[in-house]
Amino acid sequence: MGRDATPTAAGLVELLHADAQRVIVRITAGQGAALQSALGEGSTAEMAEDRARQRLAQAVAQPPARNAAPARAKAPAPAPAPVAAPAPVPDTAPPSPPPQPQLELQPTPEPPPPAPAPAPALTELAVMPEPVHEPPAEPEDWSEELTAVEMELQRLGWQREQEGEFLQRAFGHPSRTRLVNYADVVAYLKALRCLEPGSAPGSAPVPLRRPDLLRCSDELLGQLQWGAAQGRQLLEEQFGKASRQQLSDEQLLQFNQLLEEQLIKAS
Repeated sequence: MGRDATPTAAGLVELLHADAQRVIVRITAGQGAALQSALGEGSTAEMAEDRARQRLAQAVAQPPARNAAPARAKAPAPAPAPVAAPAPVPDTAPPSPPPQPQLELQPTPEPPPPAPAPAPALTELAVMPEPVHEPPAEPEDWSEELTAVEMELQRLGWQREQEGEFLQRAFGHPSRTRLVNYADVVAYLKALRCLEPGSAPGSAPVPLRRPDLLRCSDELLGQLQWGAAQGRQLLEEQFGKASRQQLSDEQLLQFNQLLEEQLIKAS
């Protein structure tokens, strides 16, 4: 705190120091050679000033010594450096800062499910062959089926020449002994059972062969340039099936006929 000089009736009062514990003042009175000063210290400015006045009064009341050599004036002690008063302590504690909002932990979001793989551009019916179910195990004894073939030929009234003509159209050879696959024997028997007596072997419907039917539907689907969804939609609408493997030979033939009709309309 800087020095403050306040003139009073009893002299000049200077505030030399003030802090929270003590206050020091100096009072100066008189003029010229009679100039006197005194310091006072107290916990308050009033107490410090009162003590300084008392000391000043004592100094003025004491007469100077006679015939005494004048005392060499001592250099005044340097005034103590002013000490900055500490900042006043407020009576009340500062308000506590508002509570910081707590961050709510958000649950880690579940990773999105993987996107479904795009459907192949080309029809799986035409380009990707469907898995072929394993045919039933062939019996070792075909005598029952071969006997049934003989009975059907007698019902139709066909001789060896007529049977050979029909076999040539259906299987590419004129002899029944060259039917080495059980599936061909069964297909031949089914075809004979569908014929009426007196049917001409040159115009009678040939038996349905599943590999040929599947190959034919592959070609028709490729010509139509249908996707897998279009072929499956036709199967579901007409047969209530989702795959050609679920169709019988007769239904597979009908499916091929429907594809042919769609090809005719497209062209």
